[in-house]
Amino acid sequence: MTSYSCCLILLLFTWNTSAYGPNQRAQKKGDIILGGLFPIHFGVAAKDQDLKSRPESVECIRYNFRGFRWLQAMIFAIEEINSSPTLLPNMTLGYRIFDTCNTVSKALEATLSFVAQNKIDSLNLDEFCNCSEHIPSTIAVVGATGSGISTAVANLLGLFYIPQVSYASSSRLLSNKNQFKSFLRTIPNDEHQATAMADIIEYFRWNWVGTIAADDDYGRPGIEKFREEAEERDICIDFSELISQYSDEEEIQQVVEVIQNSTARVIVVFSSGPDLEPLIKEIVRRNITGKIWLASEAWASSSLIAMPEFFRVIGSTIGFALKAGQIPGFREFLQKVHPKKSPNNGFAKEFWEETFNCYLPDGSKNSPASTSFHKGHEEGLGAGNGTSAFRPPCTGDENITSVETPYMDYTHLRISYNVYLAVYSIAHALQDIYTCSPGKGLFTNGSCADIKKVEAWQVLKHLRHLNFTNNMGEQVDFDEFGDLVGNYSIINWHLSPEDGSVVFEEVGHYNVYAKKGERLFINENKILWGGFSKEVPFSNCSRDCLPGTRKGIIEGEPTCCFECVDCPDGEYSDETDASACDKCPEDYWSNENHTSCIPKQIEFLAWTEPFGIALTLFAVLGIFLTSFVLGVFTKFRNTPIVKATNRELSYLLLFSLLCCFSSSLFFIGEPQNWTCRLRQPAFGISFVLCISCILVKTNRVLLVFEAKIPTSLHRKWWGLNLQFLLVFLCTFVQIVICVIWLYTAPPSSYRNHELEDEIIFITCHEGSLMALGFLIGYTCLLAAICFFFAFKSRKLPENFNEAKFITFSMLIFFIVWISFIPAYASTYGKFVSAVEVIAILAASFGLLACIFFNKVYIILFKPSRNTIEEVRCSTAAHAFKVAARATLRRSNVSRKRSNSLGGSTGSTPSSSISSKSNHEDPFPLPACAERQRQQQQRGCKQKVSFGSGTVTLSLSFEEPQKNAMANRNARRRNSLEAQNSDDSLMRHRALLPLQ
Repeated sequence: MTSYSCCLILLLFTWNTSAYGPNQRAQKKGDIILGGLFPIHFGVAAKDQDLKSRPESVECIRYNFRGFRWLQAMIFAIEEINSSPTLLPNMTLGYRIFDTCNTVSKALEATLSFVAQNKIDSLNLDEFCNCSEHIPSTIAVVGATGSGISTAVANLLGLFYIPQVSYASSSRLLSNKNQFKSFLRTIPNDEHQATAMADIIEYFRWNWVGTIAADDDYGRPGIEKFREEAEERDICIDFSELISQYSDEEEIQQVVEVIQNSTARVIVVFSSGPDLEPLIKEIVRRNITGKIWLASEAWASSSLIAMPEFFRVIGSTIGFALKAGQIPGFREFLQKVHPKKSPNNGFAKEFWEETFNCYLPDGSKNSPASTSFHKGHEEGLGAGNGTSAFRPPCTGDENITSVETPYMDYTHLRISYNVYLAVYSIAHALQDIYTCSPGKGLFTNGSCADIKKVEAWQVLKHLRHLNFTNNMGEQVDFDEFGDLVGNYSIINWHLSPEDGSVVFEEVGHYNVYAKKGERLFINENKILWGGFSKEVPFSNCSRDCLPGTRKGIIEGEPTCCFECVDCPDGEYSDETDASACDKCPEDYWSNENHTSCIPKQIEFLAWTEPFGIALTLFAVLGIFLTSFVLGVFTKFRNTPIVKATNRELSYLLLFSLLCCFSSSLFFIGEPQNWTCRLRQPAFGISFVLCISCILVKTNRVLLVFEAKIPTSLHRKWWGLNLQFLLVFLCTFVQIVICVIWLYTAPPSSYRNHELEDEIIFITCHEGSLMALGFLIGYTCLLAAICFFFAFKSRKLPENFNEAKFITFSMLIFFIVWISFIPAYASTYGKFVSAVEVIAILAASFGLLACIFFNKVYIILFKPSRNTIEEVRCSTAAHAFKVAARATLRRSNVSRKRSNSLGGSTGSTPSSSISSKSNHEDPFPLPACAERQRQQQQRGCKQKVSFGSGTVTLSLSFEEPQKNAMANRNARRRNSLEAQNSDDSLMRHRALLPLQ
């Protein structure tokens, strides 16, 4: 069985050796061998394997200049380490480097070579095999480039725990240590790059993009991570396509049709240069311009795509590039390359031929079939170009610096520096093994590995715990996933004004170490869109919703396709493309454009507004007029008119009217808690005091005049003290109502937001509408009683009570307050206070005018009527009117009785009251007017005088004969009339002292 295994492995090794001849590898002996995998070619020639003969290894085509530069970076690093006195002294590193041709199959061929040699060493077959040229085991592999290739290689190397350090494979799938146990890399994980792409789209406020990804382990995971990030940022994806360099023409045409018909202008591409090249060529052929390409690091600087003839289509490219590093002496090393001076580098001969488009005499590049290739590179890849014609022979004296190729583009060493760093990482892991002290090692019981017999798995262990400082002073250590965290440069493609080539202008950077929101920096002033424009292109499904609007969902469309809806009143949006409008705070309202909130308009019955000024002027006018009347009454306080109106109560009445007018001012101005608690009680108590004074005055005179004979009891009952007591009692009830109200439910200032959205009405919350009803109801009750007494006393002497005017004032009072109730209930805001002020002023003016203006008029303009004789005359006139009415009624009764007795045919005496026979008022005039008439009267009249008044009773006889019975009847009637007259005069005498 052992012999069988030996033969099988030797067969594999022999097959690998034949497949990779001297010109297909770079190899150098050493104490420790490092493997290398680089894409020296972009692909393999398509060949139909019909299996009619033994299959041959496929031929690699399309030379990659940058792939060769990366290989040179590995050789340079190894030679630099070998010449270092401090790093791995007395140890020599060798290498075995193979071409992957950018395909999985070729990469696995090379990987089998590494594994086979390791298995031979592990089997210790030296005693069975005579191997004159023994090659040590490969303890680590640097490579590969593409993530798909590295995935296949990592699966194979992981079986044998051979460490693999990639310099360009960024797929996030490779961070899975359960599947890829021995994989590490010196390039950042694509996870950060996908996040950075989404951040750039968000930065430029794009939300409508398309995605294209290579159909491999690099493109699919990268674009999947981008979709996750885009979804978090509300970025919508219009289309998502997969491509490959092996896609047929029909598939390419379908993808181009999708791009051409899409409204998305931004296209995110996770692909390598070779995979993207066929698509770009077709887009250029169709001249599809106006697209913005967001490039991943695998093609952002690819010369396969960054060609001047493609620039009009992809000139708006923004891409990611790895952070450039510095390799001292590398430029000179690149210039020294020569087939004759590089015996260990089997790829130098082909490089020379491709660079100078010639062939070396001992080479095989003299046939047309071997000279078909294209120029390009992936992530810094380059390819030669040639024709199918025979090449001239190379002289060997060509100057490498005289030809511009991607090989000599060392201005931004990105992938090359990653290769350099990968080699140094392995070297430092070996250095840790070399300097390990027993007891401090990483293995069992702190043991150390033997550097002379080191195995691959031991190197892998030290790589996982690696920590060193590189030549740029940066700390290098792999995390638990075998990744190095690095930053990205952001580049923009420009067209060089000097030679028309595509140059990569650095316009920003992405710092993965910074906190979220501060990682991305872009200098927009450096960006040229389409090679010349500074204006940021638009790539949104819908136009931006301006501030004051929000995005409205369109049914059946992605969330990025929306309509702009105006914010409703009370809500605002102060940013573009707001998803929702924000509600304004309680005391604020949206402005006209709904872009911000402004303080709500505050309304109350202000002193400064026209309505408030008008009401204030009327209140002040009322106070002035009342004060004027009070001043007139004070000045003429000893005149009969003032005395006859109950002087003291009139003063109190005028004071209450002053309070009524003044109370209206509490309803004007911004309501405060104290004004709210003061205004209704002030109004209620003032009016009750006013109505109580009127009620007491009216009722006193009414009772005196209706009493048959005023006695001392009447005078005592209606004395001044008792009148004030009654006024106080009536007012005290209102005071009690107000105190209970203020104690149980005190009114307070209230900011009402509900009546109108954009206005805050500052009003008084009355606390208890029932209490307000009691207050007004009690006032109206007193007013009703006052109206009743005033109506009854409307025919009393005018100078005493102005009963008719009081009646009118009470009617006005009732009309005002009955109208107030529906008006108060139907108004809101400041108009509630205005309605109450109007009601207070109207009622107060009505009382003032009806009760006092007539008296003030007499006092000021009719002083002849303001005399004691006029007052007494008026009182006597009233008394005699009452007596005359009684006499007339009794005369009519006596006449009816006389007529019913029947009598003699002689003359019948009749009695009458001397007056005009057909006058409207059949009652005698007062004595002061009667005296003048008596001088003109003729005939015999009998006068009867009662103090200041005189009653004239005239008896006329139509027949000379007198009947005895008639005489008796006449005497009886005269007696009754005299009695009635005496009663009236007694009332007059009773009132005179009160005047």
